[in-house]
Amino acid sequence: AYPLMARYLDVKNPDSISLNYERTYTPEGGSANNPNIILVICESFSAYKSSMYNNPLNTTPYFNELCDNGVFFDRCFTPAYGTARGVWATITGIPDVESPKTASRNPNAVDQNTIINSFKGYNNFYFLGGSATWANIRGVLTNNINNLKLYEQDDYKAKKIDVWGISDKNLMLEANNVLKEQAKPFFAIIQTADNHRPYTIPEEDRDEFKLKSFSSDSLKRFGFESNEEMNAFRYTDFGYRKFMEAAQKEAYFKNTIFVFVGDHGIRYNGRLDHFPKAWTEQGLTCEHVPLLFYAPGLIKPQRINEVCSQADILPTIASLAKIPYTNNSLGRNLFDSTSHAGINNEKYAFIIDHDVKTVGLVGNKYYFLKNF
Repeated sequence: AYPLMARYLDVKNPDSISLNYERTYTPEGGSANNPNIILVICESFSAYKSSMYNNPLNTTPYFNELCDNGVFFDRCFTPAYGTARGVWATITGIPDVESPKTASRNPNAVDQNTIINSFKGYNNFYFLGGSATWANIRGVLTNNINNLKLYEQDDYKAKKIDVWGISDKNLMLEANNVLKEQAKPFFAIIQTADNHRPYTIPEEDRDEFKLKSFSSDSLKRFGFESNEEMNAFRYTDFGYRKFMEAAQKEAYFKNTIFVFVGDHGIRYNGRLDHFPKAWTEQGLTCEHVPLLFYAPGLIKPQRINEVCSQADILPTIASLAKIPYTNNSLGRNLFDSTSHAGINNEKYAFIIDHDVKTVGLVGNKYYFLKNF
């Protein structure tokens, strides 16, 4: 399969003996003004549950506004289901095909290249509301991202609200307090967790964040199991608004590229009134997530329907920031208009569904899959 993959990824110097996948990016006109990067990995951010895809419950109105003012990829797919797998694919650009465990738990797979290290002279941060002990994620992060400052639940002033640590709102505000003090450019990753059982809404936000309630029939038709789950999804939108409002007041904001992506979606076994039935019948709700690049003044807003992958995020960020890098992953620069990569000019996203044991490719028209 190497000749096909080398052509698809636009490898300039293909070598079927060494299986070379190296692609080098050199920005035209030199580097930019070293923009800051804030990458938010959003827990269980299923596309079908959100306002951007016309969910009648209108759960994410603020994020929908952000998408209208940024570059929004509405057909982004994660390579697999699960947070550890999503973090792995985002940071390495390689789908996690390890089964039944995750690649992050495999000691032979920990040493991975990441394009984050191409951001020379940057301070690197990772903010997590809870502990990084799960799935050996601390090992993956600290072993592969150079000079990383990892913030966990005991590093914040805010108090834990449940097993996932501090609230997402407080996590993002605490991250903002750290980032606004930076004298050097930074690459920061914020990983949220509230959109997860037990669906905790902090008491401190109950006055401003108003709970809503819908009938069980409406919840089921539009992709939710309960009002608790639906309100937790809405609370993520509340947190994003609070974070962006705080960031807009800081000096770093104007020279920052914000990126938001779901770590994975959520399988839904019912029938969704606002989505084609293939999304539920073939399990695509598990991997279909929003992907947003938001940087007013730096990139022109548009909505893009072309299929893309979580693996594409880092090469795209580096290209937007005009950072030279070498890419050995399956990810590609989504803004590269000169590349002829693809198969018959069509792009695909790889998916491995460990739960139902299928591997496949999502294209613009079809989802090709087989059992393994």
